[in-house]
Amino acid sequence: MPFMVNIQQGVPLNLNLNDVLPFSSIFGKTPDERRPSRLLMLLEGRALLELSALPLAMPWLMSRVPKGDGHTVLVLPGLMADDNSTIPLRRFLNSRGYQTSGWGQGPNVGPRKGVLTRLRKTLADLHAQSGRKVSVIGWSLGGVYAREMARESPDRVRQAMALGSPLYGDPDSSSNASQLYKFVSGRNDVDPGERGDGPPPGVPMTAIFTRSDGIVAWGCSIEKKGPLSDNIEIVCASHSGLGVHPLALYAIGDRLAQPEDGWKHFKPTGPERALYPAVSPSR
Repeated sequence: MPFMVNIQQGVPLNLNLNDVLPFSSIFGKTPDERRPSRLLMLLEGRALLELSALPLAMPWLMSRVPKGDGHTVLVLPGLMADDNSTIPLRRFLNSRGYQTSGWGQGPNVGPRKGVLTRLRKTLADLHAQSGRKVSVIGWSLGGVYAREMARESPDRVRQAMALGSPLYGDPDSSSNASQLYKFVSGRNDVDPGERGDGPPPGVPMTAIFTRSDGIVAWGCSIEKKGPLSDNIEIVCASHSGLGVHPLALYAIGDRLAQPEDGWKHFKPTGPERALYPAVSPSR
């Protein structure tokens, strides 16, 4: 509901309540697919604080995240981002013993001609080189790719993770990046299939989300409930900082360290149990 406030000698300013108090859905029990408010979008600048907190959190991460088994992890960037954006995440995973790879296609400008074909080849090459299944992690739009690769190639994908990814919902009403996507991708619309609509893949799938996402409606980043799917909430994180947030890195490391044939839902123990909500919404 719009209302009036007076600033600077009584000059009226029309504001929308949701722009000033954008937290109406933060405590909801069902996924909210409404576009994040302008205030939440403006607060995306706190991603720099999340990145600066990573070195301080590294001793905790190194002591609490177990070493992995050395399998390959392919990391995909978000819209308009490239492999430089995933360097902190990949360095952390390398320190835990994994063999990581960027996607190697420069800025992610959407599924233009050849992008998905090259991505499939990258996955096939990594699988052939290691002789083992590859875990695929995608940030934002990259998570849509990761999910679809897992569905398309379960013989090559060990597990998939999506960070703040628009897996569901109408892009025009649920994302503050829909117009940018259309501009850089050269597409006038977004094919729902490319956003991951449909059942979860037949391999473990983890959706990491934050209700304070200023780019993608958090409800669109919630995966359907299932024996091989999980939703992990990172409290008060930004969309732009989700891939470097210490709590997200802890969750990613925890997921990757599970035995290939022994995947279980996320249940942190010890002091970490207090850092994550006990119950996450599901669709």
